[in-house]
Amino acid sequence: MENLAKFSKDFILVFLGGLWKIITGIFNGIVQIFNFPKYIKVFGEYSKDFGVLEWVLSVFIALVMLALIASILFLIYLLIRKYIRFRESLVSKEEVLEEVGRLNREIIKITKEKDKILAMKVSQLGLAPDSYDENLTVGDAAENASTDENQTEEADSVDTPKPLTDDEIGRFYKLKMVDISYADYVAPVYNNDITLPEICDMFRNFACSRMGLFYDEKIIRLFIASFASTRLLILQGISGTGKTSLPYAFGKFLQNDATIASVQPSWRDRTELFGYFNEFTKRFNETEVLKKMYEAKYTDNIYVTILDEMNIARVEYYFAELLSILEMPTRDEWVVDLVPSAWPSDPRMVVEGRMKLPENMWYIGTANNDDSTFAITDKVYDRAMPIDINTKGKYFDAPYTGHLALSYKHLEAMFDDAKQKYKVSKENLDKISELDDYVIEHFRLAFGNRIVKQLKDFVPAYVGCGGTEIDGLDYVLAQKVFRKFESLNLSFIRDEIDGLITYMDKMFGKQNMQTSKEYLLRLKKLF
Repeated sequence: MENLAKFSKDFILVFLGGLWKIITGIFNGIVQIFNFPKYIKVFGEYSKDFGVLEWVLSVFIALVMLALIASILFLIYLLIRKYIRFRESLVSKEEVLEEVGRLNREIIKITKEKDKILAMKVSQLGLAPDSYDENLTVGDAAENASTDENQTEEADSVDTPKPLTDDEIGRFYKLKMVDISYADYVAPVYNNDITLPEICDMFRNFACSRMGLFYDEKIIRLFIASFASTRLLILQGISGTGKTSLPYAFGKFLQNDATIASVQPSWRDRTELFGYFNEFTKRFNETEVLKKMYEAKYTDNIYVTILDEMNIARVEYYFAELLSILEMPTRDEWVVDLVPSAWPSDPRMVVEGRMKLPENMWYIGTANNDDSTFAITDKVYDRAMPIDINTKGKYFDAPYTGHLALSYKHLEAMFDDAKQKYKVSKENLDKISELDDYVIEHFRLAFGNRIVKQLKDFVPAYVGCGGTEIDGLDYVLAQKVFRKFESLNLSFIRDEIDGLITYMDKMFGKQNMQTSKEYLLRLKKLF
């Protein structure tokens, strides 16, 4: 063992000796580079025998060497400064990450405390139907309750309900609160005797007398009748003509405020409408649209969701799932997947992570056509009912008109009744079929079964609202068929447009189909 110890010592000393020589060599080299006394000594020894040229060259060499030494010093300075900055940046990033982590922990802690407090207030207040105002927040209700001394003393004299725990609230906080607030819901008394023309007149007078909004009778008829043909309406036209105000006023008229979803350019998928499950917090981030969808399932009220500036993002991206679901043949298939699995604490109407869409909600988008927006595709237009609002309403006097309690079941019953009373005549359906053949032959475009179905739903409702069958047909053709001409090369079809107008005059009469003719002539003027 003694021999092995000596071997290990000598062996390691060979390595350490080499390492020491490297260190001392580097140190001695640096000292040698900056040994200015030796530079002076060498210069003094040889300069005695220098001629003029040699003096010049020797000075030049000395200057070059000084420049090299200065460059080395500057390089060392840059390396040291870069290292210091890198170190400071690294430390700063670590501090920021630590601070972000700390703030995230604080947010989670505060959110849990807030949810517990709100759940406690909700359960203590009870939110009974006779004392609950849907426009009042939980905080406002708690504040009102705390200011009433008699109620406070009475509440102290009885046992207060047990506050909800995190497990009872679950991952759908807003939907759970809807379950609580509608636990003892009593439906209002609906007006089931009103007719479609009366609804149009009442709404127009309400918007005028109560909100200072003036709409033409035809716009109101188109708006109401569109509810019969589709769940998606598109109000388009120039800015300032009351596109957003129309559905907003309709919500006020029905005493059920419209939900306004302001579309953002970043909207790209369904989460913008429904929300998403946060794996970090284990909560579902519900949107107001989802909350209203869920609330609508408890009542027979008519609900309106406004997609304001809907084409500031691509509609077929964020609204794609709803477009597909609402096209299902039966309403039992109007089901959306919210989460992949079920929790015991999920809301009443979220079954196995799925929720059935309400039958009493309509989606109304407003659209402007300018450089900041996207073109709405045929996929969207074919499934929607577009309404052009390009003129400001003219002032008129209207009597003071109150609200209307209207159920969606009565509204749909009136639409069904109109389909029986004002069914599109066979004569006009035959003319539409002939017009379809003409458009296919000359423009290579077809109506499609979907548009024919919407026509059969919309036109009777439009007649039921006080319009005429020919005007209803005219509007559908202009908005659903001839609008497709914009995607064609108009320079090649402009001559065909004159022939189409002549064909329509012969088929429907020169005094009819004015909306379609005006639209076609406007297209022709573009070239």
